[in-house]
Order: sequence, then C-alpha cells, then structure tokens
Amino acid sequence: MPTVSVGRDRLFSALGKSYSQEEFEDLCFKFGIELDDVTTEKAIIRKERHLDEEDGGVGDDDGEIIYKIEVPANRYDLLCLEGIAQALRVFNEEQQTPTYTLASIPKDSMLKMHVKPQTSSIRPFVVCAVLRDITFDEASYNSFIDLQDKLHQNICRRRTLVAIGTHDLDTLQGPFTYEALHPKSINFVPLKQEKSFRADELMEFYKSDMKLKKFLQIIENSPVFPVIHDSKRTVLSLPPIINGAHSAITLKTKNVFIECTATDLTKANIVLNTMVTIFSAYCQRKFEVEPVEVIYSDGRSFIYPDLSVYNMEVPLSYITGSIGVSLEAEKVTSLLNRMQLRSEHSVLDDNKCNINVSVPPTRSDILHPCDVMEDVAIAYGYNDIPKRRLPSMKPLPLNQLEDLIRAEIAMNGFTEVLTWILCSNRENFALLNREDDQSSAVIIGNPRSSDFEAVRTSLMPGALKIIGHNKDHPKPIKIFEVGDVAFLDESKDVGATNRRHLAALYCGTNSGFELIHSLLDRIMEVLGTPFVPIGDNTGYYIQRSDAPEFLPGRQASIIYKGKHIGDFGIVHPQVLNNFVITDPCSLLEIDIEHFL
Repeated sequence: MPTVSVGRDRLFSALGKSYSQEEFEDLCFKFGIELDDVTTEKAIIRKERHLDEEDGGVGDDDGEIIYKIEVPANRYDLLCLEGIAQALRVFNEEQQTPTYTLASIPKDSMLKMHVKPQTSSIRPFVVCAVLRDITFDEASYNSFIDLQDKLHQNICRRRTLVAIGTHDLDTLQGPFTYEALHPKSINFVPLKQEKSFRADELMEFYKSDMKLKKFLQIIENSPVFPVIHDSKRTVLSLPPIINGAHSAITLKTKNVFIECTATDLTKANIVLNTMVTIFSAYCQRKFEVEPVEVIYSDGRSFIYPDLSVYNMEVPLSYITGSIGVSLEAEKVTSLLNRMQLRSEHSVLDDNKCNINVSVPPTRSDILHPCDVMEDVAIAYGYNDIPKRRLPSMKPLPLNQLEDLIRAEIAMNGFTEVLTWILCSNRENFALLNREDDQSSAVIIGNPRSSDFEAVRTSLMPGALKIIGHNKDHPKPIKIFEVGDVAFLDESKDVGATNRRHLAALYCGTNSGFELIHSLLDRIMEVLGTPFVPIGDNTGYYIQRSDAPEFLPGRQASIIYKGKHIGDFGIVHPQVLNNFVITDPCSLLEIDIEHFL
C-alpha cells in the first residue's frame, strides 16, 4: 500500500492538537491507516546515500521528524498531508465534511479547451479545472507537487493512464488547444531547461534522465505526440513527459490551471477531483473550483470537474448484519459522517430502514454498499465488534458433487492434476484442431506472456501438456482434473460464465476407446444415472460425434436428459503430435454442473 511521508509538527498543527507517538498510532489504527515508520529528514538522506550514523556527521539535531503513514491503495484523498489531516479532523468530529462547489460563472465566460480529432489515436481524453486565488507556502507547494507524483505512481499507472499538468494561468492566454502533432513540429523550452527543443530531440535528451526516461516509451514510437497550446501557441505541456517552462508554477502563483490527459476518462476524473478538492482549501474562496469547458471536434462539450455528489441507498439490515453488531440508524449515520460520508436514514412503508449516503467527489473508493458497511465498521472500531462463533456452513452442492467424483476417479487408479486456468489461444484452438470462432473464449487484455492470453474453454490442453512434459514417465499414465472453464456469455453482467468440468486422460500403448468408456460408465453409476436408449431423456446415452480433436470413428458425444454434456474418445494423432506426445491417448471431458 502507498506510504505518505509527512512532517510530524506540520501534521499536528493541521490537526490542531499534539499527540504522543502511541496516541497517534492508536488514532491511525482507529481510522484504518497505519503509522509505518518514524524517521527524520537527515536519517532519510543518510539512508539514501548508504551512510552510517557516524559517517553522516550529524549532531543531536537530526532535523524535522517525519511520519511515514501507510494508507489504503484506493484512498487517493489520503496521499498528502492535507488529505490525511482533513480526514482525521472529520473523524475526530472537529470539522464537518466540506461541501465542494463549482464557481458560478456563465458558460460563455469559462476557459475552454478544444480537443483536435488526431488525439484519439494516442491520448483521447482531457479534463481541466482552475484553482483561483490560491496561496502557497513552501510546505503546501511541495505537498502539491508530491501529490502529483503519488497519483502518477498509483492510479495513473506511471502516467500510462493519466498524466497531470499544472500551470501558472497568469502566464497563459486561453482558449487552449489539445492536439496531436508530428514530433518535428513541436518546439518549446521544457521545465527546468533554458534551451528550446524539438519533441523528437527531447526524447533523445531525456533518455539519460533517471526520472523521465521511464515515461518515454509511452509515446516515443507514435507518429504523433500529444501537446497542449494556449491561444498564442505557447506550449503548456507535452503529456505525459514534461510541462513547458513558460507556465511553471512557483510559490508566487495565484491561479493554477490543471489539465489531465488520459487514456481512461474515469481515472482522469478521479485524479482531477482529488487535486482540486484537496488544494481548493488554500483558495480565497475555500472549496470552490472554477470549471473549464472541454469541446471535442464532433461538437460534444463537457464541463469539468464533476463535483457532483453520488447518492446511494443501503439497507440498515445489510450493514448491521454484515458487521455483526446491532446498531440504531442514528448511530450508523453518525459513524458515516465521521468517515466523510454525509448520511441520513429513512423508514420505508414496510418499516424497513434505509441509510441514504451522499458520496463526495473525494471518495471515489465508495462503489458498492459493502464499501459503506466497511466504513461503518472502521468508525465503530474493529476491536469493539464482539466475537461470535460462526454458524456451521455446509459446502455448496457443486463442491459436494465434485468431491464425490474426485474420490471415485482416484479409486479407479487416476492421479489428480491441477493446471493453469489461463492458456495460450493456440492451445485453446489450433493445437486441438479447433477453429476459433471469436465468440467463445475470454481473451486477456495486455497479457504478460503468450502462454496466458486466454481463459481455457476446455481442460483438454492442460492434460495433454502434462503428458507432453512427462512422456518419459512409465506407462500407462492416468490423470484427471476437475476445474473451471469460462465462456463468453452476454446474458451475464460480467459478459462471461464459469462452468465446472471433469477431464480424465489415459495414456499408454494399449489406450483405447473402451478404457475411457468404462470410466464414464462408472461415473454415471456412482451418480445414479442409468444408461438409456437414444432419445430417452431419463438418463444418459452416447452417440457418434465428429469433434476435430478426436480420431474419427473412435469418439462419441455424451447426452444427458437431452443435453450434450461432453465428449470422449481417442485423441487425434495430429493433436498428439502438436503436444509432442508419442503414445496414444484416450480422453473424457464432461460438464458436471448438469448433474445438479
């Protein structure tokens, strides 16, 4: 989880109270964060330089005491001192949850960002906002810069999803333009430099920069680079690499223009909201943000930031039942208010009580009623939840069925194996002589390896791979697996469905159709399923099939109560050759969920 370094004295000043280390650790624990380490500025420098205590030459004064606080990975509002201090003040009931508003200005008077269509090929989205009449001191300025770095490392995924640019608005002239241009046509002075560079020259220049070189690969191979100009064609930034020196913010900056370019609009909105809500506290009109209109080339326009409150209704019974504590509605709303979630309760016609929660723009982590329930539990105190003995739970019927089948097959001399649920697309189709119809397999986005680019639709590839890697093992080899496969399914809310399959494989010189057929008969006998004539839907029967992974004429489909539930037969020689198997194999695969 992210660790935020804050000055102890400045944090206590923001909290309006000093704590002993033990008291502050207790406060952090109650709020759901952790004081990870206590150090000093000079101790951090010594550690970075790999110096011993005596090598550092430091006297009794080791500088400011630094608290390193570990915060939840999805609490982006806690990635700086200001966010932590505000959250703890509200938790201690020393401050109300702020109400964030947009400045009331006519749409015609808003700053505008025009988006050119060429940006759709590289970073298609941009969101913007303005912090007016802001006052920085050295500490708040450093915190402002540090929050950007923390967000870049966290939700922005090292700038691949979102890149933040902050500018001194008084040095610029709107409206602004976000476009994508050829690198040789972009020329500007980058931040902390005095010389002007072309964008392609800048890529070469930053290859020796320890901080920026890791971001170059995001755009360096693109024929066009994203760039933001003002009305005078002054370059604000070359996202996601560097801002321009012309609009660099300083301690004297009074009006800050924030732009976030992105490949993910949802995350861009979260990042922008986090920046403006936290640091609008330093504006003359606290917690007020000036909006910016973003206009796309197709005529669509949007006003950012979106500081609207998201309303959620959560049944009181769900909260108290999940936590295991009987709480009155007034107590629950009080606890939620301490977690920066304004709430009130309402009684329905059937005397059931709902908690109506208003989720502020700072709490992007609240997505589901379980998140509200978790905040109630944190505010109530995990240590105060009484211990109780959990009621005995029975296994799911599917798991009971699986255990019965696994035990029976093991008693028939088969060894259980466990293979990866992810496989390559070739193993799913081509190596099994199957055609990929593009409508059955769940494909993994941006796989780390070609070995794990799809979710298996059959247990057959895994079983054959095991035989291929153990072909020198004494024969016969008898293995089985019971596991999940996945198929695309538009009727499901996630677009896919899991099915529990059984696969059994016999590999040996005498491997034949009758061996695997006898195993099928035994499984059906154990499940109490009779063998019936073709067309009878009271049990199961087999009929000729033409699956490409099996040898023609030595395979069959399994029909159970009129439904096709699996196949078995002798594996096709071409398939065996694809998996580098020299001995004949017979295989059975069925969907066991049909027996429930």
